[in-house]
Amino acid sequence: MADLQRSFIIYFVLFSSFACTLQALQFVVGGRDGWVLNPFENYNHWAQRMRFQVNDTLLFKYQRGSESVLVVDKDDYEKCNTGNPILKLQDGNSIITFDRSGLFFFISGSKSNCANGQKLIIAVLAVRNNRSLSPLPPRPIAPPPETESPAASTTSPSSPPAEAHTPTSSGDGPSAVPGSPHPAVIDYVAPSVPHRSFATAASVSSVVLVSMISLGCISIIF
Repeated sequence: MADLQRSFIIYFVLFSSFACTLQALQFVVGGRDGWVLNPFENYNHWAQRMRFQVNDTLLFKYQRGSESVLVVDKDDYEKCNTGNPILKLQDGNSIITFDRSGLFFFISGSKSNCANGQKLIIAVLAVRNNRSLSPLPPRPIAPPPETESPAASTTSPSSPPAEAHTPTSSGDGPSAVPGSPHPAVIDYVAPSVPHRSFATAASVSSVVLVSMISLGCISIIF
């Protein structure tokens, strides 16, 4: 039984170490160019495209004996001060492990190379949290506010203006129909009726007059 427990503990430790190794990433500084004076891409531009987190590692590849890597603070980074490094790497195949979050500053061991741009700033984020990758649960859709009944009450008073058409039958003149884009057109055919009646009366009187004259002429003849 004790052997089984020891085997389980060993298996658990190995599995945990393997899982941590899978989470950590290694970045090769400068890619195929390595740690040189004039890389294909500026080192800080390259770093801005990457995402570094705690436990990730940097791999510096350079020619041993003619180049080196210095880990410095911000002030020495800006001044290219090679005389007071936090850490000096010169084996030609150097690996740096990020053991904390924050900024890391690297410069060339050659002051002139550093002054010409062989320097690097890395911003390291906190440990990855796998739970942050899962999408948030969708919010329940709230029912829309009950505003339909007030809207109906506001639109219902629009029907009474239709009663305003009744005063127009008195013949006082044209009036605009409420709610219509243009005023209503009133037909003025009705006032022409008296003219037709007047013409009819005049024609009747003329006929009577002609008849009387005709009768008078006939009486004179006879």
